[in-house]
Amino acid sequence: MKIKSQINTVINQALLEMGIVDYDAVISEATRIEFGDFQFNGAMSLAKKIGKKPQEIASQIVELISQNSIIAKAQIAGPGFVNIWLNDEFVSNNLEIMTKSINLDIAISCTPQTIVVDYSGPNMAKEMHVGHLRSTIIGDTLANLFELMGDIVIRQNHIGDWGTGFGMLIAYLEDKGDESHDELKDLENFYKLAKAKFDSDALFADKAREYVVKIQSGDEHCLALWDKFIGTSLSHCEEVYEKLGVKLTKEDVRAESAYNDDLPVVIEELTSKNLITISDGAKCIFMPDVETPIIVQKRDGGYLYATTDLAALRYRTKSLDSTRMCYVVDARQGEHFKQMFWASKEAGFVQSDTKLEHIAFGTMMDASGKPFKTRDGGTVKLSALLDEAIERAKETIKAKDGYDPATLEHLARVIGIGAVKYADLSVSRESNYIFSWDKMLSFDGNTALYIQYAYARIQSIISRFGDEISGDIIIASPIEHRLGVTLLGFDDTLTRANLDAMPHYITSYLYDLTTLFMQFYELSPILKDDVDVATKMSRLQLANLTAKVIKQGLAILGIEVVNKI
Repeated sequence: MKIKSQINTVINQALLEMGIVDYDAVISEATRIEFGDFQFNGAMSLAKKIGKKPQEIASQIVELISQNSIIAKAQIAGPGFVNIWLNDEFVSNNLEIMTKSINLDIAISCTPQTIVVDYSGPNMAKEMHVGHLRSTIIGDTLANLFELMGDIVIRQNHIGDWGTGFGMLIAYLEDKGDESHDELKDLENFYKLAKAKFDSDALFADKAREYVVKIQSGDEHCLALWDKFIGTSLSHCEEVYEKLGVKLTKEDVRAESAYNDDLPVVIEELTSKNLITISDGAKCIFMPDVETPIIVQKRDGGYLYATTDLAALRYRTKSLDSTRMCYVVDARQGEHFKQMFWASKEAGFVQSDTKLEHIAFGTMMDASGKPFKTRDGGTVKLSALLDEAIERAKETIKAKDGYDPATLEHLARVIGIGAVKYADLSVSRESNYIFSWDKMLSFDGNTALYIQYAYARIQSIISRFGDEISGDIIIASPIEHRLGVTLLGFDDTLTRANLDAMPHYITSYLYDLTTLFMQFYELSPILKDDVDVATKMSRLQLANLTAKVIKQGLAILGIEVVNKI
């Protein structure tokens, strides 16, 4: 249910009656309570178009839309803004539709598109660290959102598994033999030991380089060693994905090696489109007005990750039929993706109307504003960070009630992991943010715990009535009206988050909804004995619908709810 589109239709109809055509009205939420529920600010732009004063246009709009049954009141403000209040009956009727719907009346796409979401991208030579957190949870959230709204989503975990370093790693794996099983449990240390031997042992270094060539030429022995190393690395990743509660699996992995056979074809097609320029022996693509070229084949014939990225774009169009591709990669890769997207369209690897998006994100910082590191300056392993989140959550809640050990473990996991994910998703993905345990595990403010606690509080209220909740939703006060309008705005929020690929629209909405519910609960008592049955049932339905929206909103973010905290 898109409430905004219904109001836009009312305004557009008024504009047609005024003789104004070819104008698509767009409303926005009111910025302050006294300005109503929504505002239309288009009178100023219309004034230039039709040669009338903004206030004259706004006055005509107000007169016409005030006659519509969904509008309770419309007023002119300032130089020509139109403030709009919705009719309480319209709000209650739509809330009841939302309540009875199996999916909260969220509009599902009538023309689903196939969307590839490329995210996480861990390094196979190292365990996942905090640098992988943002890509993983932002990507998973967007994939969840696209799926909910009816699109066909293909998750892609584009991992680097095909390069010079892997010759070194599999050569070391062979040298260690049976001993490698235990050493591979710590990928970081395994890599350091392999690198140390590569730097100090010339014969080993020659063997490593030789193994690179053998891997790429399909040598069975080297490929078996390579496969063992990749399998172990992916197992480390899967443990983190399970702990983090994201939906990536081994089936979603489409590694660089998968494109190996296609790379000569990519070069041939780029050449046939006259996109290749030879520079110092290397094959390059020069994008207009960009000084640094894309190198797609080195002087010695070797390929680079840009070549693989172009092959992936080609594959995702021709084999997966994708019409929208979202690359959830940090902002520092902006220039790279700008060049990739341009080259892929020039080469015809993707259709001209395919939507290619670099879903850029900033850096997670420590309290001093520097990139998040361990105390000795090392990289924080993601698994260790999540374990700490669970332990800190346990300390936060264990004094609150007498939980048995199993319940405490479950609550700590849900709250701890939820806190980490929500803290990241609650800021614009394009911004850096300060990582703070105290802030993210607070019962107050824009945190997962604040919202999870509100959900649990509603469940406590609902549980007293069992299946007895029935009757009509009655909007009987300003706070109930505001809560109702906010609930009806859920679908519009998801649509905006979908179009802009901005998860923080959802977190901001959930925080505003939860805060409004807390005010509603104080001002519109549910459990008091002097509340009549019809009013009590109406308020219970509003509370129950709020809980459903909270649960669905958090589910998109990959965060669970609990019935008691």
